[in-house]
Amino acid sequence: MKNFLVKTIANAGALAVAVWLLDKITLTGDSTFKKVWTLILVALVFGLVNFLVKPIVKVLTFPLFILTLGLITLVVNALMLLLTSWLADKFDLSFHVDGFWTAVLGGLIISVVSWALNLALPDGD
Repeated sequence: MKNFLVKTIANAGALAVAVWLLDKITLTGDSTFKKVWTLILVALVFGLVNFLVKPIVKVLTFPLFILTLGLITLVVNALMLLLTSWLADKFDLSFHVDGFWTAVLGGLIISVVSWALNLALPDGD
């Protein structure tokens, strides 16, 4: 359970960095508390998308992973971020990613920051 909490906090931090760096990834809210709460909920949605959907997409696109030497990972991460944005809209969360190329850059930022935060934060299990 502690590992899940650490990963969710790392995802929320990575999403916050992407929102801060990219103008076309937006997070709106009335107060700081509401923005933080929205980030945590979006991080949960993002974690579920990566847990449930991403493995299926990776299996279906395995030949492309080999053909592109793994560069298709950028596209898969972008699609997962766009799916998270779409689901956030359905759950009435104020998080939006505007466009595919923004999602590619956002996915890259989120991957790097999440990796760094997972190294820095304690591993609970």
